[in-house]
Amino acid sequence: MNFFSRMALYLGLSVSLQAAPFLVEGFADLDNLPGWVIVNNSTAGGATPEGWFQGTSVFAAQAGSPDSYAQANFENAGDPGDISSWLLTPVLTLKPQSVLRFWTIGEDVPGFPDRLEVRLSGSGASTNVGSTPFSAGDFATLLLSINPTLDDAGYPTVWTEYSYAFSALSSPLEGRIGFRYFVPDNTVNGSTIGLDSVWIVPEPASAILLSAGLGFFFALRARSKQQREESL
Repeated sequence: MNFFSRMALYLGLSVSLQAAPFLVEGFADLDNLPGWVIVNNSTAGGATPEGWFQGTSVFAAQAGSPDSYAQANFENAGDPGDISSWLLTPVLTLKPQSVLRFWTIGEDVPGFPDRLEVRLSGSGASTNVGSTPFSAGDFATLLLSINPTLDDAGYPTVWTEYSYAFSALSSPLEGRIGFRYFVPDNTVNGSTIGLDSVWIVPEPASAILLSAGLGFFFALRARSKQQREESL
C-alpha cells in the first residue's frame, strides 16, 4: 500500500461516513495502482510505448518523493506519430456533489506544446477508449481540456491545480475518469507532462477537510522527524 493509499485510510476520519467512496492517488508506484488502467493508443514505435510511466528527474513531484508522479511524453508515439495515452481511474460512483481535483505540469520547450484531456465514461468498468489515436470509445464526455488549441505557452510549466465539479449529474453514475495525453503529430507538438495528487471526493466540504487533514498530518510528520534528529 503506497503512502497516499495509507493517507486515504487515515483521513477517512475527516470525511463523513456518507462521503465514501473517494480516491486519493499520489502515484508513488505506477506498477502498483490497484484498479487503474493504462492504455497507449499512440502511433506505434515510440521509445516509451507503455504510455504513462513513473516520474523522472524532468520534474520534482507536486507532493511526496521526487519521482512520485505519473509522466507521459512525446516518445509515447513513433516519430512521426500521433499521441493518445490514457490513464484511467478505478471504477467510481460519482454523484452530483462529487469533485475531482488534480495537479499537472508541462515541460517548458518552446515550439512543442502539450495537451491533457480529462474524459468521463459512464459505462461502469469499461476501459474502451477505441483503437486509434483519435478515438475515445466510451470516454466520449470531455470534462476538461488543458491547452485545447495547442498554444505554444498554453500548458502550465509549474505545478498547477485543476478541478471539476460533477454538479451537472442528475443521479449517481458508475464509471471511470480518463486522463488523456493527446497530441497529434509529435514532430511539431508534444514534450513532457506530469500528473500528481488526484483527489475525487464526494462534495466540496470533504475536499476542504481532506486538505486540512493532509496539512495536519505532514506537520506532525515533520515535527516527528525533527524530534528524532534532535535525539541523535
